[in-house]
Amino acid sequence: MTSSNYYFVIVGHADQVVYEVELSGSTAQTTSSTDNRHLNQFIAHAALDLVDEAMWRNTTTYLKQVDKFNEWIVSAYVTAGGLRFLFLYEHLPRTGEDGLKNFLTEVYETYVKLLLNPFYVPDKPIRSGAFDKKIQTIARKWIL
Repeated sequence: MTSSNYYFVIVGHADQVVYEVELSGSTAQTTSSTDNRHLNQFIAHAALDLVDEAMWRNTTTYLKQVDKFNEWIVSAYVTAGGLRFLFLYEHLPRTGEDGLKNFLTEVYETYVKLLLNPFYVPDKPIRSGAFDKKIQTIARKWIL
């Protein structure tokens, strides 16, 4: 069985990367080869226009599959505040579509808790070890 690779990114209001992580196999990692990271960023940013279109057509925050580039599929979650959570994958996670939705929902709840921190400035890159650890825990629960 081949291990699947996943890429998760939070995109801010001005289309800047607020948080990104690459997940593969049974371990989560925040760094990988430069080529893969640049390709993932390219695919995610290319899908932003489609996400913006889809968010006006749907009444839900979870937009499911919004784009496909070669073997990479892009699913999206849009917050009430307008942030976009993009999840790139080659194969659906082991928990299926519901697991992906639950993953994105729990990440959103974690992000809301981060917003309550008076030292975090919204739309600025997230550089918190505790946030990283929580995302990895959620990924192990629903994705990996």
